[in-house]
Amino acid sequence: MRAWNEPVDGGIAVLGAGLSGLSLAAHLATAPARPGPVVLVDDGARDIREVGWAFWSRRPGLLDAAVSARFVRIRVHVGGRSRTLGLGRYRYGVVRGADLVPVVDEITDAVGDIGFRTGHVTRVHDGARPRVGLSDGTELHPEWVFDGRGPDSGDPRDGTGPDAWLDFRGWRIRADAPLFDPGVPTLFDFRTDQGRAASFVYVLPTDDRRALVEHTCFARPDAGPVGTAVHDEALREYLAAVLGADEDTYVVEADESARLPLASRPPARRRGNIVRIGAAGGMLKGSSGYAYQRIQRDSEALARSLARHGHPFDVRPAPSRFARYDQGLLRAVVERPAVLERAFAGLFDRSSAEPILRFLDEESSWRDEAALFASLPAAPLLRAMAGR
Repeated sequence: MRAWNEPVDGGIAVLGAGLSGLSLAAHLATAPARPGPVVLVDDGARDIREVGWAFWSRRPGLLDAAVSARFVRIRVHVGGRSRTLGLGRYRYGVVRGADLVPVVDEITDAVGDIGFRTGHVTRVHDGARPRVGLSDGTELHPEWVFDGRGPDSGDPRDGTGPDAWLDFRGWRIRADAPLFDPGVPTLFDFRTDQGRAASFVYVLPTDDRRALVEHTCFARPDAGPVGTAVHDEALREYLAAVLGADEDTYVVEADESARLPLASRPPARRRGNIVRIGAAGGMLKGSSGYAYQRIQRDSEALARSLARHGHPFDVRPAPSRFARYDQGLLRAVVERPAVLERAFAGLFDRSSAEPILRFLDEESSWRDEAALFASLPAAPLLRAMAGR
């Protein structure tokens, strides 16, 4: 993306060059109209090239050139059984930051009014015209600000905190001998200790010797971090007990970890002409922790609204019942951790994951949902949804 050193007076400022900022810039670049130039502002503190995202989709997307792998099947191990499910019309994809950046650059460089400015945002003021202050003393005066600078964890004491924490740590493994099925990712394997919280292991293969292996916990909203030592011990135990890999048969080439707030209540996105995007704007799905495809749909809708109406507010929210579903599941899981495995055992006891993915995409009908819910452990979920 070309450097932008000119004054900003009007147009759009996108704060944060993470997934949401880059995605919105790309969708704005391909929109039929924009209300002025677009400037992406980031301080470079986090190298997006070092991270990646997985997602599922049944439609082509603007950034599909960045997809490095696609899968037509997934594996789960739940309730003492391993199951391999087809995805129907869906595909499970992987995007690496190192691939996403050049794809976005190619899209934005094709137009002349989108650029990048290095800077640390110190303040954002709303009003008739937003003002964005940078640490070097520069002040930007865009018409619209899209703020994607990280999720807000809120405060549980005043009801604005998360419903749960998604706390995970992953190792990028290179094994000495074939260890992984390169054609099938494992979305969750519950053969890990459930004493601390509802936990599972996720395996995303690159080939038969390399994979990302993650240990994930759904922690209570008032819980502290799980901690590196706990995650690492769980990963070592899984690799040894489940995959049969002793520590001297593989190398950890890299690691990654995060602690993400999961919330069922959509945040207040708008403050004057300032709009929150990405995880900060509620794009992290409360019951799954996935965000990539939700960010793409939201970015497309924001760009379309700006092109059609000159404002970004013609964005249709999901039906409110999906927030209630997320809240009920998260409450049940943190209060009764065993509920997660029981729920997943029922949901994934089928040959195709398509109806589950459609539900998680918030595109299911009442009839679809009734069929899925019939397989769930009713009593604990109903108690959780009732707040008991």
